[in-house]
Amino acid sequence: MELDFLSTHMRNPPFLRGIFSNFYQVPRTRLIICPNEPQRGKVSFFPSSHFNCFSCAAVVQVVENPTVEKKPIFQDSDGCRRLSTKELKYGAKKRLVEKGDGGFLIKEKKRGIKWYSEMFKDYAAKLCSKEGKALHGEMIRSGVEPDSHLWVSLINFYSKCGDLVFAENVFDLIPSRDVVSWTALIAGFIAQGYGSKGICLFCDMKGEDIRPNEFTLATVLKGCSMCLDLEFGKQLHAEVIKGAVFSDVYVGSALVDLYAKCCELESAVNVFFSMPEQNSVSWNVLLNGYVQAGQGEEALKLFSKMSDSEMRFSNYTLSTILKGCANSVNLKAGQVIHSILVKIGSEIDDFTSCSLLDMYNKCGLQDDALKVFLRTKNHDIVAWTAMISGLDQQGQKREAIQLFCLMMHSGLRPNQFTLASVVSAASDSVDLRCCKSIHACVYKFGFDSEECVSNALIAMYMKFGSVLDGYRIFSSLSNRDIITWNSLLSGFHDNETSYEGPKIFRQLLVEGLRPNIYTLISNLRSCASLLDASLGKQVHSHVVKANLGGNIYIGTALVDMYAKCGQLDDAELIFYRLSEKDVFTWTVVISGYAHSDQGEKAFRCFNQMQREAIKPNEFTLASCLKGCSRIASLDNGRQLHSVVMKSGQFSDMYVASALIDMYAKSGCIKDAESLFQSMESSDTVLWNTIIYAYSQHGLDEKALKTFRTMLSEGIPPDGITFIAVLSACSHLGLVKEGQEHFDSIKNGFDITPSIEHYACMVDILGRAGKFTEMEHFIEGMELAPDALIWETVLGVCKAHGNVELAEKAANTLFEIDPKAESSYILLSNIYASKGRWADVSTVRALMSRQGVKKEPGCSWIEIDNQVHVFLSQDASHPRLKDIHKKLEELASRITAAGYIPNTNYVLHNVSDKEKIDNLSHHSERLALAFALMSSSRNSTIRIFKNLCICGDCHEFMKLASIVTNREIVIRDINRFHHFSHGMCSCKDYW
Repeated sequence: MELDFLSTHMRNPPFLRGIFSNFYQVPRTRLIICPNEPQRGKVSFFPSSHFNCFSCAAVVQVVENPTVEKKPIFQDSDGCRRLSTKELKYGAKKRLVEKGDGGFLIKEKKRGIKWYSEMFKDYAAKLCSKEGKALHGEMIRSGVEPDSHLWVSLINFYSKCGDLVFAENVFDLIPSRDVVSWTALIAGFIAQGYGSKGICLFCDMKGEDIRPNEFTLATVLKGCSMCLDLEFGKQLHAEVIKGAVFSDVYVGSALVDLYAKCCELESAVNVFFSMPEQNSVSWNVLLNGYVQAGQGEEALKLFSKMSDSEMRFSNYTLSTILKGCANSVNLKAGQVIHSILVKIGSEIDDFTSCSLLDMYNKCGLQDDALKVFLRTKNHDIVAWTAMISGLDQQGQKREAIQLFCLMMHSGLRPNQFTLASVVSAASDSVDLRCCKSIHACVYKFGFDSEECVSNALIAMYMKFGSVLDGYRIFSSLSNRDIITWNSLLSGFHDNETSYEGPKIFRQLLVEGLRPNIYTLISNLRSCASLLDASLGKQVHSHVVKANLGGNIYIGTALVDMYAKCGQLDDAELIFYRLSEKDVFTWTVVISGYAHSDQGEKAFRCFNQMQREAIKPNEFTLASCLKGCSRIASLDNGRQLHSVVMKSGQFSDMYVASALIDMYAKSGCIKDAESLFQSMESSDTVLWNTIIYAYSQHGLDEKALKTFRTMLSEGIPPDGITFIAVLSACSHLGLVKEGQEHFDSIKNGFDITPSIEHYACMVDILGRAGKFTEMEHFIEGMELAPDALIWETVLGVCKAHGNVELAEKAANTLFEIDPKAESSYILLSNIYASKGRWADVSTVRALMSRQGVKKEPGCSWIEIDNQVHVFLSQDASHPRLKDIHKKLEELASRITAAGYIPNTNYVLHNVSDKEKIDNLSHHSERLALAFALMSSSRNSTIRIFKNLCICGDCHEFMKLASIVTNREIVIRDINRFHHFSHGMCSCKDYW
């Protein structure tokens, strides 16, 4: 045997030595097929060199045996071969012969080529790769010369077992290759997902002048569908027409599938209806094409035609239609399909039940989805995932997590899609520990490298603000697609980290990735947070290059970016170019107008939105109410209030806060208070709104009392709360209490004091005349004093006439912001109040050199939903003569009541007569005279002013409230003044 082995080993060419060395690794061995009885004999080698690639084609056992006998290795003493256990399992039992010792033998003469073909077919069906390779090795040793059918069987076996390299090597050894063998190899590659390779093999086949048959064409068309190669598919279509095989239903179905998957639905329909015969496969292919293209309604129409044709539809057909109903949110049609499933007894089928779950979930009927889920007997992982995903998508995050826990208790192992859904649900929870527990599950089950799970984890951590955790996962990924980058970008939208967004965007461009809609929207949001219109325009250029300017989501993001950057002209241009606008687009542009103090435009835009039958949401209403607040448009605000009540959105905290703020800023503090008291629930924002409103209207005791009530009800304050509280303390002159509240910001509530809190404390100390303490406080600030601090110092210096400190503060402000007019005006007024007219001239000259102009004082009033604006010494109003006449009449009545003009408030070096004339024509007095002429006798007069009311006008309004018996409300730049019965709500301290 040793000599036989060596001679054979030496005779074979090098490429066969590796094969046989795997069968015979060392001399002096015997090969055993059955472990219980060694077989001996002479080795018979397959003389052909066709099988050079099957180095592991036989399962053997090597045993040291120095004695070599002359019996055949694969035969027993009676000429039969002993079978292994696995051959007993997979072999044909009719060929077995039982021996007396309990073994089984099979006669060699009954193993022909046909038998091998059948065995390979059987092994391929059961994916028995190891056993098939063993049989192939035996076939080689037995010297079997394959025919064309056996060659094809071998290719099919290796292809179906996923050993495509072996399949291709077998194919290369076929002496005469025909269309069947080519088709077998092509089908093998395409079945394993290698569509492009299948197309290449088809081209090679054509190069050998082998004409494809209908099976070849159908197979290659499937490969074109797989890799979306429409152009080559069209060439094959021409081949089909030339070869007159279009009548074959499988070829026709493959063509329909190709066009449908390549979004050429019109061509798919033409092919489908020109087919001589349609079967269920072709119907399903076209139905699926419509569904995948998002044309659910068209899919339903086609399904109706299918029903009319009396074509029997399968569970796959119904599942496809259910998917179309889910995508188009067509509940009624979905329920009809559900009834059909009940009728044919397929409702609890695992396949269709998952489609039903998805349909009900996407239609927002989680209760019905849950009923279907509970009715299904055997919940597989697909059903659990569909239910968890549905709950997550409909915002029921807590329920999705609870269902996941229930699934885990059932012992079922989650897959990557289950974990991606539950991670998405956890990202909206308030418990970071829960998120990290789910992250631990991801590691436990080995899905941390799965793209969909990793992307969901990155987005989850970014949503929680755990940027380092999200970035750590991102850095650990070797393959990052655009979704991965988008997940990372989602964490850089706010003001603190938004500067990182453009950097990440540049990096993904450097790495050759193509940004999609979500990438561009994320980067535009970063630019909006940065208020960087220049950078936003660069992103806009990418939008134009990608031809996405007409996309509604991109358009909304662009409008938002330009509006927040103060470029409303560009925002309007993009807004009106959009062919389609949804509620979010309208809300963004309304919000832009509101933030830029264009409340009238915001309200007009809101009316236009309603005319176009777009229903406003809570953010639309809150934004529009904010616009009304800024211009104190009470009539428009009341109209919006009625819209809020009709739409049932009063319970929304954003809307309620905006309504209270609107009434408060329009001078209707009683209406604001009534609304607040009618709220069944409240949050920090709502309490802040009413506390700040009380403080602004001079009801400082109420503001502090409301703050104490807020704490007693367990509502946590924030930084804005303390600004309102400290402001109330300042107005009341409560230095000690103000200091206590300031200290509690950090020590009691763990809030980092902002520059606004420090400014409030400076105001408290300054108003109380504690200038030394105020200066020590500024020196000991943890934050560097900015313009706000020194403006506050300058303001309190004016109130107390502290010229020296005022000059220090003003000089600092001139360095920080030389264009701020308020610094010059305040210093000039301080000099004027002291009669230092030369210094006044110096300040005004400096102001002129810097190109700074004083804003003229103006007042406005709303009568019958129309705003009337008045300027001091203005002669533009059409009823100016009537106004002056009314004002003179009022002045005489007030003078009779004891009014004496205080010329100290005229900060000009002119005569007393000119000063008195100047005072008598201040804009708020003109507005008051017009209101007395135009409004009903019992109504409250509400006047709004862009500057601080002067002391003389303040005294004038107190007396006017007596002689007219009217309540007069004036909102100046700092606060509200409610004049009634000769008193003001500010208690003459403003």
